[in-house]
Amino acid sequence: MGDLPLRKLLLPSSRLPYLAIILTLFTFFSTYHLYHDLPETPTNPDPPPPPYPVAASRSGEPPDEKAIDLIERTADYFARYPPRQPLKDQFGERGQRAIALKGWIHLAEELRGETKTRVERAVEAAAPAIFPFLAYPPNHSPMPLRSLRSRFVPGTRGIVVPAGDKNLRLACHLVSSLLHTHGTTLPIELAYAGDGDLSPANREVVVSLFPGADVRFLDVLGAFNDSTLDLARGRWAIKPFAAVASSFAEVALVDADTVFLQDPEVLFGQPGYVEQGALLFHDRLIDKGRYNDRRAWWKAQVASPSAQVEKSLAWTEGYAEEGDSGVVVVDKGRVGVLVGMLHAAWQNSREVREEVTYEITYGDKESWWFGLELTGAGYEFEKHYGGVAGWLGDKNGPLEKEGSGGGRSEELGVCSYVIAHLDAEEKLLWYNGSLLKNKIVDQETYLVPTHWMVDGEWDKGFRGEFSCMTGGLPVELTTGETEVLRRSVEGAKKVDAVVRPGQRWWFPWI
Repeated sequence: MGDLPLRKLLLPSSRLPYLAIILTLFTFFSTYHLYHDLPETPTNPDPPPPPYPVAASRSGEPPDEKAIDLIERTADYFARYPPRQPLKDQFGERGQRAIALKGWIHLAEELRGETKTRVERAVEAAAPAIFPFLAYPPNHSPMPLRSLRSRFVPGTRGIVVPAGDKNLRLACHLVSSLLHTHGTTLPIELAYAGDGDLSPANREVVVSLFPGADVRFLDVLGAFNDSTLDLARGRWAIKPFAAVASSFAEVALVDADTVFLQDPEVLFGQPGYVEQGALLFHDRLIDKGRYNDRRAWWKAQVASPSAQVEKSLAWTEGYAEEGDSGVVVVDKGRVGVLVGMLHAAWQNSREVREEVTYEITYGDKESWWFGLELTGAGYEFEKHYGGVAGWLGDKNGPLEKEGSGGGRSEELGVCSYVIAHLDAEEKLLWYNGSLLKNKIVDQETYLVPTHWMVDGEWDKGFRGEFSCMTGGLPVELTTGETEVLRRSVEGAKKVDAVVRPGQRWWFPWI
């Protein structure tokens, strides 16, 4: 069930007690059957869940004492008895507990007085038990979820870019393009994990490059206890934590190597985002059948697949990858989306990512939709799977003239080192891989693509090599799109005069 339909069900006060009780009972039964099937342990076995002496309240009345007592005991059970399975098998169970948590948060928002306080306390007891990284926050708040949510400024939107010393150049390329080419009015936060990740000196470099601009710094370690996260050395792991920690209620989380063809403000107007509160983008359709174990694991963890995941070709046909997390757009003001983001963040905590997430999937990419799916939140993917923006030709280079040059005409496609994405109106919106022609092997040569293509067949190059798409319709970039890229490259070269391309830059996807 998507987040919006759930909210519609919850808004009428007469239905609040019923739904909260149903969610709680459902979680209890799920937990009972899960633990009932585990082998007995010689010491300290988990007790069975408490009984369910709950009757539905009469229509229009607040939850009765038995309903509130059941919520409190369920929260206490979550806190005392965390999932005991191997981490690999906890994703679905934590998702089911998070669904109950989501229902309690909705319920608490509609209550008043002592009853509201009791449900809020249950929420605060359960939240760090489900998502342990919430515990012991830097501000020592005894109510860590409430404290985290208080960071969000209602009605605000902005761009969050994870940026450290090692990818500062590309982050500044992006900021330059957003400010000077697109003229975006959205504020920008550069997210990092302490001074060892983005030094004070380099923060001063950013300030000097963009004087007077609304470019801020977000130290994610100010929101989370890093002892179980190790975000500065976590490669992609900082991304969901940055999205959650941001002061923006609505966040466009953007990788440093992203190139926009349009002002990212349009992201917040995409129909899928407006409807669901979470907009995601697809990866390429490649390696069909290569990772069947990954697909089987996904399906083992998802109890009730959503209509969205049933449209996934990775889910239904066994393609290797579903999500490209270069751009993720979320509305944290929607409780379901926020809880889904907390699950995604848990997947990127140190122990979980090292043992499971980064072993079964590639980095953080799949954790976003998986967290939303496992917690029953609404989300929407773009229509097309990842396309390409580059030159018309083959891997050896562009077509010089029809029927000659780059290769035989039947082999020609659109080639480059980037993955491209369209908006809902079928216009080129953004691509990853940076303004550089090949960010892995050549950190000085820039490329302005001439064509893009979607819905073709991929001829994937090895790491550091170009890839091509053939079989689709090559679309030539418009004059306006070409000018956007030309101006973005000009701005990047000005950045390079300060943040020099001769340095050895590190890319977290290697």
